[in-house]
Amino acid sequence: MTDHALLLVNLGSPASTSVADVRSYLNQFLMDPYVIDLPWPVRRLLVSLILIKRPEQSAHAYASIWWKEGSPLVELSRRLQQAMTKEWTQGPVELAMRYGEPSIETVLTRLAAQGIKKVTLAPLYPQFADSTVTTVIEEAKRVVKAKKLPVQFSILQPFYDQPEYLDALVASAKPHLEQDYDHLLLSFHGLPERHLHKLDPTGNHCFKNDDCCKNASPAVLATCYRAQCLRTAQAFAERMGLPEGKWSVAFQSRLGRAKWIEPYTEARLDALAKQGVKKILVMCPAFVADCIETLEEIGDRGREQFIEAGGEELVLVPCLNDHPQWAQALNTLCERAPLAL
Repeated sequence: MTDHALLLVNLGSPASTSVADVRSYLNQFLMDPYVIDLPWPVRRLLVSLILIKRPEQSAHAYASIWWKEGSPLVELSRRLQQAMTKEWTQGPVELAMRYGEPSIETVLTRLAAQGIKKVTLAPLYPQFADSTVTTVIEEAKRVVKAKKLPVQFSILQPFYDQPEYLDALVASAKPHLEQDYDHLLLSFHGLPERHLHKLDPTGNHCFKNDDCCKNASPAVLATCYRAQCLRTAQAFAERMGLPEGKWSVAFQSRLGRAKWIEPYTEARLDALAKQGVKKILVMCPAFVADCIETLEEIGDRGREQFIEAGGEELVLVPCLNDHPQWAQALNTLCERAPLAL
């Protein structure tokens, strides 16, 4: 059977490092109601204010990490797509981006025109969040409905605790963790706390005590991004045999004034340097491909901040990218993706 396509979906990237392209990309990204979950008029006003200065700043940041092939995120995702063609034998392997190009609409329309009726949709996010997983699924459903495409989806579920993913994470990171270092910081992408409150099925669990994530019921854990991040970190540390105190967790990429989940990566880097940590390794397990949030935010700005605070060396551990064991793991995870009814 070769009529069952695999569609890998990652976040996306501007078409280039020009201010105009970055502004267009940021507008599409930030106007997504799953990203900034405010009523449309408020969201439009807020995004318009952000777009006064942010595109120029972000264009400079993108230019500092841009490859000759283009966006690192897009290029690394293409390499993963290429690796997946050797693993996924049921049909074509395609790549789309939630924002920018190639868009989900473009790719799904092309697949349907080729006669493909079954698609395994694979949002490339280990942990669940509305602003990553849900928005990909909803956009795919919107396209199918609007274009009346005869496509049936199976959907890759969040895989933060799946042994195949965790083993691939260990295999990818292990060579980098064999060097001498003082501390490993697992820096996950942050989210506003209200995103977690909104999805709390009990309405009375998230952030009610210090151990809320540790004590999360299966119903809470299913949609609690912070709890899933902590499970990933703990399982990774156990598999690597890391002693307590040698590693910790933080959350990066805050935007705006709302309270985001803590501890913040910037604060953690300062604190560790002041505690006498000289060489720190940083991993970003919420991302499966290196991107501006890893290469520039951590690899450049994070390094500068850590050294200014008294540290000596920050080493960014690469994401899974196109590691062979990750491609094998992803194929296994996608093969057992349930049919979306």
